[in-house]
Amino acid sequence: MFNGINHLAMATGDMDATIRFWRDLLGMRLVGGLGEPGFRHYFFEISETDLLAFFEWPGVERVERKAHGRPMKGPFLFDHVSFGVDSDEDLWELKDTLDAAGVDCSDVIDHGFIHSIYAFDPNGIPIEFSWTVEGKNIHEEPMMGDTEPTALAKEGPELQPDRWPAVTSPTPPAQRRIYAGAGSELFHGKEGQ
Repeated sequence: MFNGINHLAMATGDMDATIRFWRDLLGMRLVGGLGEPGFRHYFFEISETDLLAFFEWPGVERVERKAHGRPMKGPFLFDHVSFGVDSDEDLWELKDTLDAAGVDCSDVIDHGFIHSIYAFDPNGIPIEFSWTVEGKNIHEEPMMGDTEPTALAKEGPELQPDRWPAVTSPTPPAQRRIYAGAGSELFHGKEGQ
């Protein structure tokens, strides 16, 4: 059913700095943009199927840096995002690019199934870049290394059917309505469809 991440949506108070980093330093194409006074929503291409999006609103401030994976207390929503790269060589080239640009970047870390580097974007968003070690693909061979896994984790990686209520009243095709949202005017004109 799922085919990847359509887009991750982040926030920024400085779209130009965000464009400079994601497009001009990392090479992610700026493929879409919506906006009006007080609001922007731009999309960067991660891959042929995946996008990274940023909202820009007045008053958004850069977050305080938090080390990737460091435990937190209190309200919390997001730790970091990792972007996959095709090869070990790509990972090293990316590290060299970040270092040359003066972006604080970690050493290459071996996690067994991936090698990673860690950095922060101009908004303080913790980012990781990872290469999957050959022969260690957890998509193909799931692995649980937790010494005290939760009861549900012990059930294994596959879908456990009948854990949620079944759909008993699917929306009939004649009742399916799609409403115009931000961006529809770019493809359908002012009125949308």
